[in-house]
Amino acid sequence: MKDVSMPVRTFQGHSGNVTAVGFQKDRKWMFTGSEDGTLKIWDMRQRSGFQRSYPSKAAINTAALHPNQGEIISGDEDGNIRVWDLTANACSYELVPDGKCAIRSITIAPDASLVMAANNRGTCFIWKLNDSSTAHSDVAFRPLHKIEAHDTYCLKALISPDVKYLATTSADKTIKIWNISKKFELEKTLVGHQRWVWDCCFSADSQYLVSASSDMSAKLWKLSTGNVLMEYKGHQKAVTCVALNDNN
Repeated sequence: MKDVSMPVRTFQGHSGNVTAVGFQKDRKWMFTGSEDGTLKIWDMRQRSGFQRSYPSKAAINTAALHPNQGEIISGDEDGNIRVWDLTANACSYELVPDGKCAIRSITIAPDASLVMAANNRGTCFIWKLNDSSTAHSDVAFRPLHKIEAHDTYCLKALISPDVKYLATTSADKTIKIWNISKKFELEKTLVGHQRWVWDCCFSADSQYLVSASSDMSAKLWKLSTGNVLMEYKGHQKAVTCVALNDNN
């Protein structure tokens, strides 16, 4: 049996906590964001270090890869959202939606039509994106909507694979599901966690959601009913991250 207790590879180069990670669609490279204020690109075929490093000047809390694979959008502790153009090897766009209020989560629609950012006030900002379906085309944000999603920290915002729903999780112990086609009308509030809800992940068919919480559990929700189908317990501390493998 394969030993899964030891890492296959270790990537070293950040000097602070790593807060974001993602992979290019062909798994040729990955990106990481860190509290050391940098976004780094790592070639998976190389055995030594990172290949690029972009300074954000403040701790990076979140980062998302644009579907065109040519830009990464990051959000930091000082409230900045930046677009990093991987071809130009530079920051190509920057905005500050709510002063110094920290950006906690960024999500991009799989069809590249929308980008959303959630912050420490519980506010979620939504922008329409230019048609950037081709790699390395310019990304520009056009304001579309703003949701006062929660009364406290919004920890995660995620658009469903079918681009019909937005899920937000919060320090208020809830998960909220918003209907994108109905001008972001609140569809459901999922209640069941006893502490902060840090992360969530949709199933590939957008019918289910998995959540992770400081109550040391993860839950599987059926979105049509709002009911918990499964609860996963076993951790001795907060569960802060979750992923779901259901591509089949």
